[in-house]
Amino acid sequence: MNFLAHIYLSGDNDLIKIGNFMADGIRGKHFETFPLDVQKGIVLHRAIDTFTDAHPVFRQSTKKLHKRYHHYAGVIVDVFYDHFLAKNWNNYSNESLENFVQRFYQSLDDNRSILTERTIGLMPYMVKQNWLSSYQTVEGINQILTQMDSRTKNKSKMRFATDELLEFYVDFEQEFTDFFEDLRAHVIQKLTTL
Repeated sequence: MNFLAHIYLSGDNDLIKIGNFMADGIRGKHFETFPLDVQKGIVLHRAIDTFTDAHPVFRQSTKKLHKRYHHYAGVIVDVFYDHFLAKNWNNYSNESLENFVQRFYQSLDDNRSILTERTIGLMPYMVKQNWLSSYQTVEGINQILTQMDSRTKNKSKMRFATDELLEFYVDFEQEFTDFFEDLRAHVIQKLTTL
């Protein structure tokens, strides 16, 4: 899952959300200096990634992309799934997506002292371009994938992945819906053990 799903799945605790959001840039046990709830968010992020990578429905989605994108297929599906979460947000939350996103951006700003340098560097771009809300549209997804592709010096070809998103749109959306129910149940269980 990509940023939006990780934040959403963290529940109402801002520090767990922040830990879950920052986790990709934190290796090994280097998270033990963070506040306890941030640590929980990092552990939750890793549990979500492990569950996702092994799930048969997620793998079914990535198979549509392997031939063209190889090991980037999983990254692309993560972004696609965030699109379907954003697009169908009202099925998963009583709060508007815009309010949810703005509260998260504010939370990052309020807790700047505990953020990693990588996160602090990312924030201005994320907020200015409103990445989390942009996931709602195919155009927004294309912009995100193009930015990600440029970080691979365009080797990944991710900028073209909206071709497959549109070609298999109904399939991807159904796969997301099926998968996300399993993931939500897994996360509820995981949160009780943290």
